[in-house]
Amino acid sequence: MRAVSTFSIVARDPENGDLGIAVASKFLAVGAVVPYAVADVGALATQSYANTGYGPRAMAALRAGVPPDLIHEAFAATDAQHTMRQYGLVDAAGRSVSFTGDACPPWAGGAAKDGVAAQGNLLVGPEVIDALVRTFEATAGSLAERLVAALQAGDRTGGDRRGRQGAALLVVRDGGGYGGFNDRYVDLRVDDDSQPALRLAELLSLHRLHFQRPTDADLLPLEGDVQARVLAVLRRAGRPEADGGWGEPARRALMELGGIENLEERLQFDDRIDRLALEHLERCYPG
Repeated sequence: MRAVSTFSIVARDPENGDLGIAVASKFLAVGAVVPYAVADVGALATQSYANTGYGPRAMAALRAGVPPDLIHEAFAATDAQHTMRQYGLVDAAGRSVSFTGDACPPWAGGAAKDGVAAQGNLLVGPEVIDALVRTFEATAGSLAERLVAALQAGDRTGGDRRGRQGAALLVVRDGGGYGGFNDRYVDLRVDDDSQPALRLAELLSLHRLHFQRPTDADLLPLEGDVQARVLAVLRRAGRPEADGGWGEPARRALMELGGIENLEERLQFDDRIDRLALEHLERCYPG
C-alpha cells in the first residue's frame, strides 16, 4: 500500500455551516482518496497509508451523535494499522480532531482548533501546518476561497518535500450541488499538474464564473454602452440577430450563446447582464 503523503486542511464556515477540505500532494488524483464530507454532518481528510473507510464510518457516527474525539478513539481501537494513519475531522458544530500516527513518514504533524484541522506528512517541516492555519484564519471570503488560500500558503512554505502533483477541493452544502440535487457545492480536482495548488485556485475562479449566480452589484443595465458591447459580441459570434439591434431575437441569441459557454446561471435577467458573463464572452469572442 502506497502512502498518501500530503497536507490538508478541513474546516467549517461558522457563518453558513459549509464544511470542506482542501488537499495537495505528490500523489496522482489525491482528491479520489483524501477528502470525504457530508453536508450538515462533518468533513474528514484521511492520508498517509489512508484508510478510506474512515470517511463513511465517521459520518455514520456523527449522525448517531458520537463526538469527534470518541470517533478518533474508535478508529484507534479498531484499526491494527492506526499508527500509520493521519486524519483531520471537523463536525457540523465545529468540533475538531487532528491525528498523526507515530509511523507516519516525517516530518508529520497537525493542529486542531475550533472549526479547523490541519495535518501533513512527508513535509519540509511544521511551518507548513502553521501556514495552513494562519492563512485560513486571516483570509476573508467564502470557505472555498479560504481553504484554497491556505493550501497555496502551505505549498509556498514547502509543502510535500517530494514535490507536487495533485490537489483537490471539496465543499458541501445541503442542496448546494448542481440543480440542488446533492450537497456537492464545490468539487474540484487537479489530478496531475506541476503546480496543482495554483491550478486549483484557477479552477475555483472558473467555478465561480459558471456556477454562482451574480450579485446585484455585478448586474449591469442592458442599455447604452453595455448594450452595444453585447451586440458586438453577438456579431463577432456570427449571430445575425444582432443586426436588428437589441430586442427579443438578440436576447434569445445571447441566451443561446451563453448556453454554449455554460453561463446560464449568470444570464437569467431580461433587462440586465452580469458583468463577469459579459467580460467572459468578450474574451471568448474578441474584437
